[in-house]
Amino acid sequence: MQRSSFNVLPASCRQIRTQLLPARCRQHISALLGIFLIAFTAQARINVTSLPGRDSVQLTIYNSVDLTLVKETRTLTFKKGSNRLEFSWANTLIDPTSVEFRPLQKADQIEVLDVRFPPRVTNTLEWNINSEVAGEVKVEIRYFTSGIAWAADYVCEANANENQMTFAGNVRVTNRSGEDYPDAQIRLMVGVVRLVESIVNLSRPSSGKLNLNIPADKPGEERDRLSRQKFFKEMDGKASQKAKEVVKEAVGEYFLYTVEGRDTIANGWSKRLPSFKAAEVPITSYYKYEKERYGAAVIRFYKFKNDKDSKLGTEPLPDGTVMAFRSVTKDNLYNFVGRTAVKYIPVDEEVEMQLGNDAEVRIEPKLMDWKKEDIRFDKNGNVTGWTTKATWEIELQNSKSIPVTVDIRRNFSGDWDLATEEKFEKVDAKKIKFVLALKPNERRTVQYELTTRHGTSVRK
Repeated sequence: MQRSSFNVLPASCRQIRTQLLPARCRQHISALLGIFLIAFTAQARINVTSLPGRDSVQLTIYNSVDLTLVKETRTLTFKKGSNRLEFSWANTLIDPTSVEFRPLQKADQIEVLDVRFPPRVTNTLEWNINSEVAGEVKVEIRYFTSGIAWAADYVCEANANENQMTFAGNVRVTNRSGEDYPDAQIRLMVGVVRLVESIVNLSRPSSGKLNLNIPADKPGEERDRLSRQKFFKEMDGKASQKAKEVVKEAVGEYFLYTVEGRDTIANGWSKRLPSFKAAEVPITSYYKYEKERYGAAVIRFYKFKNDKDSKLGTEPLPDGTVMAFRSVTKDNLYNFVGRTAVKYIPVDEEVEMQLGNDAEVRIEPKLMDWKKEDIRFDKNGNVTGWTTKATWEIELQNSKSIPVTVDIRRNFSGDWDLATEEKFEKVDAKKIKFVLALKPNERRTVQYELTTRHGTSVRK
């Protein structure tokens, strides 16, 4: 009655009555009003059931975008008739618009009537569910989150002759989503995902009622939700039950890695998991020199092909980093060669791993002679054309105990010709390359003469 009598007063009277009270009394009234609102909200939500703990959880982590599909199973106890179920995600990066509920048992007797974000309760939604049965039912809750990522790490162990390697792949999973996922099955997806909005932006608090029947032509967030539903359907039933390995399989335009066993993916957690290991993979070790690209350094490369002849080729290799080592003793003591990043490597594609400068292979071009000739003049005595001839000598030295192959690129401009006794390839209109084999501890030189025409001497 006191509440009713207070509410029926006109607004102006309520304001005057409150202002006439001492400041301390007004503070007490404000506190009491706050308690009243909290009690009213709690009373309105007294029949809401919070979710029990997870029975199982599965994470499908994409590496092309900050996106993870989470599928949880939980056992709920329904009463016959109306049930209100609460799902909350405080301090996490869950996309609230992607959260979906479905019964895994008695699906034809359990219906989600609507989904609401409760007033004055942040990071929480409620499902209004009608059940024709009473008792325990296993259900699935699935949603997208951000903050969970995976990356590939590779280790290359080359033999002493650098013509074969043992190549091992690992996956590293990191969780910064704000949520712990105990005893989770991990699946890693390779492929490009295109979403209208990023999940990290969709994790903002929302309000109001969710529309479960969204037209396909709606823009922005709603259209993005439809694309997520397509992903849900595509991923259903693809998990492998094989143990103690990473199982790979093609899923449409993506490639799926299912990691054996289960792990607790705690927030702030990072773990490295083995993916594959292949021995005696053929590689080519060679060295590139191109002043315009690498400066004066000689850069070492390992080259291999992701195919079955190379004892690989069963699946594409995702983006990652490679740590390369080389055996230097008979008992397989390894020396660090270098570290590099590799892009996505499809099946049957060749890849070069750039491993940094190698001081044991030296390439040094020197200008030995230069002259200008065939000078042309106009009728006023002005120079209109000329030809230059430059003689170059390239010194090469291999200080290694194994043979090496060098790739020397030289860049020119204008109307030019090259004369040399060495075999070379014209890469394009401005570049040539010499590919030369050097024996262990060999020193040698390469000479060429570059003729360049200028002005009216340029050939038409």
